[in-house]
Amino acid sequence: MKYKKIVLAGGNGYLGNVLANYYKDKTEEIVILSRREKQTEHNIRTVTWDGKTRGKWTAELVNADMLINLSGKNVNCRYTDKNKAEIIVSRVLPTELLGIVIQDLYEPPKLWINITSATIYRHAEDRPQDEETGEIGSGFSIDVCNAWETAFNKYETPKTRKVTLRMGIVLGREGSVFPRLLNLVKMGIGGMQGNGEQYVSWVHEHDAARSTEWFADNPELQGIFNCTAPIPIKNAELMHIIRKAYGTPIGLPAPEWLLEMGAIMIGTETELILKSRWVLPKRLLDSGFEFRYRNAEDAVKEILKR
Repeated sequence: MKYKKIVLAGGNGYLGNVLANYYKDKTEEIVILSRREKQTEHNIRTVTWDGKTRGKWTAELVNADMLINLSGKNVNCRYTDKNKAEIIVSRVLPTELLGIVIQDLYEPPKLWINITSATIYRHAEDRPQDEETGEIGSGFSIDVCNAWETAFNKYETPKTRKVTLRMGIVLGREGSVFPRLLNLVKMGIGGMQGNGEQYVSWVHEHDAARSTEWFADNPELQGIFNCTAPIPIKNAELMHIIRKAYGTPIGLPAPEWLLEMGAIMIGTETELILKSRWVLPKRLLDSGFEFRYRNAEDAVKEILKR
């Protein structure tokens, strides 16, 4: 065991499960702050909170080795006014609440990682975006990211080191985008989406989890970090890799007009597919972090092996 306690705020979703499974043999206790109660499994304990008010849950933060904040409504929905408001509030309020509580604790968490999104950068097909030279984009998704990071930086926490982790699209078998792409391949419609030229900044779920441990073990690291594999890939190539790995030679493409219709039918937005995210993890690489899955072909093969 390396750690005594790790707290995952809003950790009952896909990435929270990835992190809990990764750390369950590395820490004495994992505490998930969730709106839903759940039975204790192994050393993983769920404590209820509403993400808005103080409560008994605040005691769980005392002297924790690491707090990872994953709070937020899933963005895989139509951007109605109601959903937009919920997307922002579900990120900003819990983040501000954690900041207020940490400020008041005599023994706060040693490290606070706020998982935000690499979609904060502009649509980029001309050059990659990193932490030093990347350009912040515009639009609703970027507004969400800006509000989220502003809430995280609002409170000074001199006893708690802070890392903003701008996460790329996490690839794994059980959740996020990969199962949806695989289903398209299985149905024979796993060709390129749109013109296929948009970049996909992805990261294997194992490397996403490993990066958080890297911050815990390297106390000099703080500030903004991109968490994306060092070799981004275009949408058309990614779909080709998935088809090849699954053994499906043909995949019908989905032009933009068809994606628009499909997005309405399944209740999502085409921006999640068509935006070109060309993001590089410069600071992680400069710090010495080594990705286990640097290219998408290896990542897809590993995921499909399970």
